Amino acid sequence: MTKYDSNAPVQFSRGTYRIVDDANFNFQLNRVIFWDGGDGDEVCRECGGIKTSEDWIRTLTALEEKAHSEGRTQNEIAYARMAEFFMYDSDPKKKIQYEKAAELFYEYYADYFESGRVRRERVPFDHNGKKIQLPVMVAKSEANGGGKASCSLLLHGGNDSYFEELFFPMLYLSQAGFDVYLFEGPGQGGVLRVQDAKFSHEWEKPVSTILDFFHLENAAIIGVSLGGYLAPRAAAFEKRITKVIAWSIFPDFFHVVLSDHPGNVASFIEKILSSPVKGIMNGFYKKMMKDNELVRWNLLHGMYAYDAKTPMEYIDRIRKFTLHGIADKITQDVLVLGAKEDHFINPRLFHEEYDLLTNAKSLTLRLFSEKDDAGGHCNVGNSKKVLDAMISWLMEE
Repeated sequence: MTKYDSNAPVQFSRGTYRIVDDANFNFQLNRVIFWDGGDGDEVCRECGGIKTSEDWIRTLTALEEKAHSEGRTQNEIAYARMAEFFMYDSDPKKKIQYEKAAELFYEYYADYFESGRVRRERVPFDHNGKKIQLPVMVAKSEANGGGKASCSLLLHGGNDSYFEELFFPMLYLSQAGFDVYLFEGPGQGGVLRVQDAKFSHEWEKPVSTILDFFHLENAAIIGVSLGGYLAPRAAAFEKRITKVIAWSIFPDFFHVVLSDHPGNVASFIEKILSSPVKGIMNGFYKKMMKDNELVRWNLLHGMYAYDAKTPMEYIDRIRKFTLHGIADKITQDVLVLGAKEDHFINPRLFHEEYDLLTNAKSLTLRLFSEKDDAGGHCNVGNSKKVLDAMISWLMEE
């Protein structure tokens, strides 16, 4: 097993890979490389034929087994974690694969925890009457020999996140002088897969619970991807949050989904979904699921994660994930980080977010591009660039 130096400064690789034609698969493969620890050359060489979720699972599982046989544990963790990603939620192997990847992660990176550099906590939380625990990793400031932190940071992912893949961004931020509290909430990672706690748009509830548990005041919050909605939502109702970083433009989940449609098509869909006959759309979505395997995976996973029985019920759920109606309550400093070539979020949606955040103390947009290998969703190819932008903004008076 190749080991690492747990005392070394955090470093990130940089690049942009064009591996497959499908934009979502290509993003996820870049995620394997830049966020999860996969080998770029190996992924490019072995993953070019992926066209379906079945292809994905088979290919990533083979890479996992090869890395294991060669003692490349960091790569093995990446492939094991992401092989699980496109498994259907009804597949009993999904939870087994998730737990195997998580166990391997904590075993391999044990030095960080045994040294006390990172602490693991479980925060009790009442989620719609169900008693669960929110997992939190705490990394205290390492600047100036571990002196007083610049501020406390809450860090969380989005729609399809595992908080372990934000482990090194957490360490990087702690090295820059922040006390970082990295957590998963309902609908994410093990909270979804192991505790079966589904998503809620009321993100202020887990955030307030974590602030209470750790006795935090004057904290900043960073939300990744869908977290670009969740973090501002929490700040609207939780004034112990003093600064907000939305690590994606995300004014409204449904508008993000519609943003790639021509304007007249998007307007037509919105009208249908607001009409008494919207139930007919279930048949339309079911036909799409039959004709397109990736659409089927996306809708079935969405229905599971958002506790919906039909595609239309899922759409109704995500329509609650909107800043409309609450954005005027956001009075903090806000930084929005976008990506010019984002395959999922049209960066023009910032205009909608700008129009909503009328009461923000300040509002800053940073839009990154492929010129810096940061133009993909969540700036996946250049984590250092975007984290440095966050640090610089947080340090401003």
